[in-house]
Amino acid sequence: MEIKINKSTNLKQKPEDSTLGFGKIFTDHMFIMDYSTEEGWHDARIEPFGNMSLHPAATVFHYGAEVFEGLKAYRKADGSIQLFRPDENAKRINSSAERICLPEIPEEMFLEGLKTFISLEKDWVPHSEGTSLYIRPFLFGNDETLGVHGVHHARFMIIASPVGSYYKEGINPVKIMIEDEDVRAVRGGTGYTKCGGNYAASTRAGEKAEKMGYSQVLWLDGVERKYIEEVGAMNVMFKIGDEIVTPKLTGSILPGITRKSCIEVLKDKGYKVSERLLSVDELGKALESGELKEAWGCGTAAVVSPIGELCYKGKKFIINNGEIGAVTQKLYDTLTGIQWGKIDDKYGWTVPIK
Repeated sequence: MEIKINKSTNLKQKPEDSTLGFGKIFTDHMFIMDYSTEEGWHDARIEPFGNMSLHPAATVFHYGAEVFEGLKAYRKADGSIQLFRPDENAKRINSSAERICLPEIPEEMFLEGLKTFISLEKDWVPHSEGTSLYIRPFLFGNDETLGVHGVHHARFMIIASPVGSYYKEGINPVKIMIEDEDVRAVRGGTGYTKCGGNYAASTRAGEKAEKMGYSQVLWLDGVERKYIEEVGAMNVMFKIGDEIVTPKLTGSILPGITRKSCIEVLKDKGYKVSERLLSVDELGKALESGELKEAWGCGTAAVVSPIGELCYKGKKFIINNGEIGAVTQKLYDTLTGIQWGKIDDKYGWTVPIK
């Protein structure tokens, strides 16, 4: 694949690592590639980061024809840079695209564009512990018509932002509110995709939770309103007795790459891991009996985030005395150790950037 590179002549000053938030500062360039039914994917290019022009009738504005991904580039102690399981992001963006009727991107094309882009922007990968370069690939329809139909023209882009910790609490336990009114997604819908509509549907409950002092919302299923699904920005796991339980993928839950990695690491370390339905009633009983030992969220942005408090219908439950548990800590240390190159990657998950 030919990728034309137009380097910026006005490079930005890079921020101090200590000032990094999440997704507020962007690198010097962006990757762009266009699609049409006549030409397929074409005109791959890297251009200076900046605003773009779209027709007011572009499909993405009116019918939500958009999907995206999230992954990170990590700087190792020797200064080299690596990605974590980017092939899984390539597969998932196509799964999302198929559901939204957007054109799929050949995996090798996705990966080549990604690696070329990060290689150009490698100086933006921060050096301090816990920091990384967050990468946002996204794909949207840009047909210039108000008709409702499958997408005939689309654009794929990649932008990147140096980031610190996703949560201001860092690795300290967060407080989560179980939502019992709004629903995020239903089976047969778009819940398993990474599309903007799912996040828009979650915003109202997220705002309510924030006003009550909670970091995120824990969603229940959209039909019976009784089964645990996922946290707004993460999948979720619980240690109940000697069993690690995570909600099974029923079509309304995002198949997280960090979730998948956690399951593989836990099984490799000898834990019993169950992907099954978990009702809020079962979770409540486990909380009251003391069988619920630990709870954590897992996702690209936060990696692993311990949950220290759950609130359901105004009742608060403290988990593990509000402290990070041993399993959660072990998972965090293992995954971040692989991502930053501190421990050996025996799973073959990392991809070096030259």
